[in-house]
Amino acid sequence: GPEESMRIQANLGSDIAMAFDECIKIPSPYDYVKNSCDRTYRWLQRCKMALEEYTGRDDAVNPGQVLFGINQGTIFQDLRIEHMKKIADLDLAGYAIGGLAVGETTQEMYDTIAAVEPYMPADKPRYLMGVGTPSNIIEGVYRGVDMFDCVMPTRNGRNGQLFTAEGVINIRNKKWEDDFSPIDPEGTIFDRRYSKAYLHHLVTCGEMMAAQIASLHNIAFYLRLVRAAREHILAGDFKEWKEAAVAKLGRRL
Repeated sequence: GPEESMRIQANLGSDIAMAFDECIKIPSPYDYVKNSCDRTYRWLQRCKMALEEYTGRDDAVNPGQVLFGINQGTIFQDLRIEHMKKIADLDLAGYAIGGLAVGETTQEMYDTIAAVEPYMPADKPRYLMGVGTPSNIIEGVYRGVDMFDCVMPTRNGRNGQLFTAEGVINIRNKKWEDDFSPIDPEGTIFDRRYSKAYLHHLVTCGEMMAAQIASLHNIAFYLRLVRAAREHILAGDFKEWKEAAVAKLGRRL
């Protein structure tokens, strides 16, 4: 339950503890989702009290550990907003949008984020859980999201999929067999060290280094992407940059 979840996270000593919630499948009946949101809110109240107790102990692993609440409600925007208003009143360190990227359309996800965002405290971090592709991330930023987590860079890397600013490369394809150009000419020194042909060779041989190189490349690409997003926000031309980037990011090369 909530108390056990907080005890485990307090013992782990993470900087952020995430609330104990129900991630509701999509689609689900409206009444079920409403009751689930109410239950998740009650659990959040218990999480807050429990974590304050655990972090207040003399032997606390991380006394400064903070709690993020998780907004739920599937794609029912009225339930999302009602739930967000209630959890915002608990004055937590940050707030997450959970229960997305689990089967709804991409547009439904974007519409849900846009509906909830005005009710998320402007001075607290906003975290979109389990998202996503490079396009998902910068579209999320456009709608007010600050933080993301996703297995995609490493999981897809292990399967030979590379993300680049010009689109997606499946390095398993035979077309890369004799391509001795860098993995990503716009990337880091690391990316320019290895050719597409070399990585294709490693993948086809089942060499573990292929998964390592591809995963590191994808993580580095995600970091470059959000760094660029930050720069364009500061420059005041984020919307134009985002639209041009999204047009390319999902292409198959």
